[in-house]
Amino acid sequence: MSLESIVHVCLAGLSTGMFIWLVASGLTLIFGVLGVLNFAHGSFYMLGAYCCLSALKIMGGNFWIGLLIGPLFVCAAGFIIERFFLRYVYHLALPYQLLLTFAFVLVFDDLVRILWGGGSLGSPSVPGLSGSVDIFGRYFPTYNLFIIIVGPLVALGLWVLIEKTWYGRVIRAASTEREMASAIGVRVPALFTSVFVFGTWLGAMGGALAVPYVGLLTPGMGEAIIIDAFVVAVIGGLGSLKGAFLGALIIGLVSSFGTRFMPAFDMFLTFILMAAVLLLRPQGFFGKAS
Repeated sequence: MSLESIVHVCLAGLSTGMFIWLVASGLTLIFGVLGVLNFAHGSFYMLGAYCCLSALKIMGGNFWIGLLIGPLFVCAAGFIIERFFLRYVYHLALPYQLLLTFAFVLVFDDLVRILWGGGSLGSPSVPGLSGSVDIFGRYFPTYNLFIIIVGPLVALGLWVLIEKTWYGRVIRAASTEREMASAIGVRVPALFTSVFVFGTWLGAMGGALAVPYVGLLTPGMGEAIIIDAFVVAVIGGLGSLKGAFLGALIIGLVSSFGTRFMPAFDMFLTFILMAAVLLLRPQGFFGKAS
């Protein structure tokens, strides 16, 4: 295999990993702060893609306006779910939370079929990012390079938000000592709602950015990405954003090289890797041992 092929396979893996990271970041943030493993997070990704496409068509084909407006509608769904449903199961075991959030997966899948139909919808190209770039004599999509840049920028922004701002300090305090944070005046329920809505926005933004990448939008498209996001979150350590970022990079590269060299086993490589990591380090790369 030539150096050019290896470089292109790596770039493809990085772009895949960054798409998974954009979804896994919101999933990880919500679990790290609220302790809720939100199975409906893939539905936020799906709704973000559909809402972005609709906003794009309404606004005359401007993708960037669709990218800005679309995820905001999904945030409203996230607010309703947290405020009127999840808030009442925080004290219950994870299986109950998973059952509740899985119910919303079914609800949102049917909602998409009602509003947008059960068929596939074509996605547009992005002006200025629709071409290809010559890298070592082979062409690589410009939009994929754009995603490779966006992923680390999102990771840097989350690090600054969590580690360097007052809001981040309050989040860390409430996630570790809820009673103490409440005693010193932090409105913990409102804080948890804001974190859930922000995590919802991250998932929806991942879906909106995926509109030019996936080619076709289909009902149920969130189920595939949420499985990868769960694998990434488990490998990196539940609740660890840096672990999720590293896990997404690894899963993206493993998937890309698996597709290139072992297409018959591509589906299994991700789960084999997860099993190996959990056998050697059950809490994941950066998770805390229970």
